[in-house]
Amino acid sequence: MWEWTGGGTMPRAKGERPSPAEHAMRQAWARAAWKRGRTPAALGVLTAGLLALHPFVPNSVGRVGSLAETFLPWLGLVPVVLLGLALLRRSAAALLALLLPVAVWTHLFGGLLLPAAAHGGHDLVVVQHNVSDENADPGGTARALVRAEPDLIALQELLPQALPAYAQTLAPHYPYHAVHGTVGLWSKHPLTGARPLDIKPRGIAEGWNRGLRAEVHTPHGEIAAYVAHLPSIRLRATGLASAHRDESARLLGQAVDAEPLRTVLLLGDLNGTVDDRGLAPLTARLNTAERGFAFSFPATFPVARIDQVLARSATVDAVRTLPRTSSDHLPVAARITLAEGAHGS
Repeated sequence: MWEWTGGGTMPRAKGERPSPAEHAMRQAWARAAWKRGRTPAALGVLTAGLLALHPFVPNSVGRVGSLAETFLPWLGLVPVVLLGLALLRRSAAALLALLLPVAVWTHLFGGLLLPAAAHGGHDLVVVQHNVSDENADPGGTARALVRAEPDLIALQELLPQALPAYAQTLAPHYPYHAVHGTVGLWSKHPLTGARPLDIKPRGIAEGWNRGLRAEVHTPHGEIAAYVAHLPSIRLRATGLASAHRDESARLLGQAVDAEPLRTVLLLGDLNGTVDDRGLAPLTARLNTAERGFAFSFPATFPVARIDQVLARSATVDAVRTLPRTSSDHLPVAARITLAEGAHGS
């Protein structure tokens, strides 16, 4: 029998020891495999470093740190590209290096891909949606949200001329509602104590009202429901402009911290992801979703979830997006499991 040795050498009898020339060629090939692909290998190490050490990326100039954290999950595509380069270059070093970003990304975001837990006895379903102030079909948007059969629906960018269409469509299914400024909450359960939230940052014109708080009387106890729409951010030549958003998040975090009811649900367009350190004064006080990415913006090609459902003394089991409406955001639905004994203050 004959054995093909590869690498351009001649076939030899099975069991025959390779010649010194063949042995030297094999060693040279192995050394080359580790020397090739140094650039992809370096990119793998850098990607792993950015994923693991993103809190240390400076935010003092242009809020580069917040910008990187907004798109942090997308760094999971880098190992895919590196794998192709490693195979193309036949680089052992690049193949080994790409394991680093894979491991770090899995640690940070892998849990979001796992199946949601089974429904519990204290589940609520909530929907969060920025309906857009340019929505040409408010009635159709409202009907689309009702089809998800949530207990609560939170809306932002409600204009006075569109409000009757939302109210008329939602009323048969959600008899309780509260609207302040451009945000509103519709509920299957009674609402009391609805009032505006003062989350207006300095420098914003008077009349800006994008927050409300109400008590929801569910069969499982009272819940403080917050609906908010934080200021928009802008990407400029000088970097990410998010000062107003960050200040509004701080004010909202203080309001949540002072909330006397134990259980809090926050539904809103926060104009930022939960990884963005600019929202840390708020997200540090609340639980984020345990399952699901639910990228919600822009609706045409969602790249980030800036529409959030957060909770205190409750678990946000899973988030998902609903079919597109006439808004530039996708609706986000979430299932909430209340903590045992999460009643009252």
